[in-house]
Amino acid sequence: MRELLSSVAVVPVIVIDRLEDAVPLARALVAGGLPVLEVTLRTPVAVAAIAAMVDQVPGAVVGSGTVCSAEQIAQSVAAGCQYMVSPGATDALLMAAAKAPIPLLPGIASASELMRCQEQGYREVKFFPAEANGGVKALKAIAGPFADMRFCPTGGIGPGNVLDYLALDNVLCVGGSWVCPSELVAAQQWDKITELAAAAAALRS
Repeated sequence: MRELLSSVAVVPVIVIDRLEDAVPLARALVAGGLPVLEVTLRTPVAVAAIAAMVDQVPGAVVGSGTVCSAEQIAQSVAAGCQYMVSPGATDALLMAAAKAPIPLLPGIASASELMRCQEQGYREVKFFPAEANGGVKALKAIAGPFADMRFCPTGGIGPGNVLDYLALDNVLCVGGSWVCPSELVAAQQWDKITELAAAAAALRS
């Protein structure tokens, strides 16, 4: 996970309402320089959308998001995901993930949750919801006792504060939906999404 996440500045957090939007959206994001995609399992078409992206979008590294159960882990593997992301980290979820052939990026919001993941061998986690849980100040404070941990903060991050997060040594990348806003997806404005992705990809340099 560390190698994958450190290769990009931003991981688009994607919600697919219409299956026909999946492939063109993924192509637009990859064309803009954001190949690592997180498709949240929040809609009825999410699993089919992931499978379509995996099958039809060369260069895309597709993962599932909002993974909360062993069943969703199995769905993610069957759809061809290359990684998974969860909003939290229960013992049951971590146990199920340990048996999966693809890695999990577990979500944490507290030091205790972080320690639970650390005990299970995780060194990369999602910090969620980032802004609501103290944002940059919280991640700076966590850096002391958890110097070997690295984070992908997600939640409340956008153009106005993304650079503050990326400036932190313990942040590998951020997750965000501003690069694929729902209104542009609904209007199928793929060129504009590619422009947003290109601007976000340039943040790494």
